[in-house]
Amino acid sequence: MDRILLLEDDASLIDGLAYSLKKNGFDVDVSRTVREAKQRLSDLGNYVLLILDVSLPDGTGFEVCERVRKENQRIPIIFLTASDEEVNVIRGLDSGGDDYITKPFKLGELCSRIRALLRRAGISKSERSSYLECGDVEIDLIESRATLRGKTLDLTSAEYRLLCLLVRGANHVVTRDVIINELWNGTGNYVDPNTLSVYVRRLREKVEADPSRPEHLVTVRGFGYRWNEVSA
Repeated sequence: MDRILLLEDDASLIDGLAYSLKKNGFDVDVSRTVREAKQRLSDLGNYVLLILDVSLPDGTGFEVCERVRKENQRIPIIFLTASDEEVNVIRGLDSGGDDYITKPFKLGELCSRIRALLRRAGISKSERSSYLECGDVEIDLIESRATLRGKTLDLTSAEYRLLCLLVRGANHVVTRDVIINELWNGTGNYVDPNTLSVYVRRLREKVEADPSRPEHLVTVRGFGYRWNEVSA
């Protein structure tokens, strides 16, 4: 079975999560501290997905996420947050998280989120972390090639990276600041704010049937952008 790493220190929550995940076909390794998680992640290839609590006795799940992303690992990561305050959501996405779920939550909802992330990430034993799929869009991360309804998209490097970032966060808002810092490697403070708008407009021209009425790449005013999972 596919294996998940759960970083959580609440014993009562651990029991319920482990039981539910196993019923849904996953093996679960549990770490109760950041230190334990980092030790297990020396063998990151054993896992298809990470579930990270934000607050731990010796640190935060953000630290673990950032360490994984520094190794250029594309493994899906879900944060468990005690609140849905914007600052926690943004920090989780900014550190490299793919999704978040707010406590208390229904175990069925978490399992649905996990399956959706694994589908989008194209996780399989033979093709792990090399393929993204979201509705009618497919991305080959090894070949750096994206297709829409089977037709190859002619994208610039920046457009391709923007598409990958949005698809990884599909159906959730990705803030402008997060996008700018990702696309410009943390030097977003020096980028003209209109530059991102230009990239978004150009990408829409290539993925939307009607760019003036986008179905895939939607603007969320005051926050950023959301990639909608649209089927062919």
